[in-house]
Amino acid sequence: MRKKIYRMVHIYEGNKISILYKYFMIFVITLSLIPLTFKEKPDFCLILESTCLVVFILDYVLRWCSADYKFGKNQWTSFAKYPFRLISIIDLMSILALVCSLSSWSVAFKLTEVFTVFRIIRVFRYSKNVRTILDILKRSKKPLTAVGGLAVGYILISAIVMFNVEPDSFDTFFDAIYWSTVSLTTVGYGDIYPVTALGRSVAMISSFFGIAVVALPAGIVTAEYLNSINKKGE
Repeated sequence: MRKKIYRMVHIYEGNKISILYKYFMIFVITLSLIPLTFKEKPDFCLILESTCLVVFILDYVLRWCSADYKFGKNQWTSFAKYPFRLISIIDLMSILALVCSLSSWSVAFKLTEVFTVFRIIRVFRYSKNVRTILDILKRSKKPLTAVGGLAVGYILISAIVMFNVEPDSFDTFFDAIYWSTVSLTTVGYGDIYPVTALGRSVAMISSFFGIAVVALPAGIVTAEYLNSINKKGE
């Protein structure tokens, strides 16, 4: 029985039941997002969220009770390991968010409603394209980590330089880090900016380096993605 459950909830291709379950869960996750589009939730949202909560809890329990088939290890080891997987934590946070949304608990505890975003992330589990991208990111972990370190170094150095050459424009060092991060991503909100000739010169130089740093991850992921496509083609 548990093996059939495993095939239904963990394997998304190969039989009609697992495929139907996959699309049913995508449908339920989509329904759970509808209340998030209202500032003041109408009455039907209570029924909708309650139904989605029951489905999410059942899905979590079914996945947990078949964890040993998922990991292919001793039952108790698998059952103990399952709740600490990233995707399992995401499932649990989406359940907690629904519980908080339906309850009248204290404001402090209702801060966990921030985890409503995890309802959206749950959809990624059922997407083959997203799983492909995640595999690519895992294979590119070392170069992406190196680029991430370079980006952090760029942000800190740029923030330190700008904080010292533009003391009137940045009240705190955090403001300088915020400006540096926004500049790195080429967003440029314009709420904080240098006003002196020296500060603007530093900003221009910083922007050129920022473009190069932003372009590197895209190149790494694209190259690995093309390699993955070529291997599948062969």
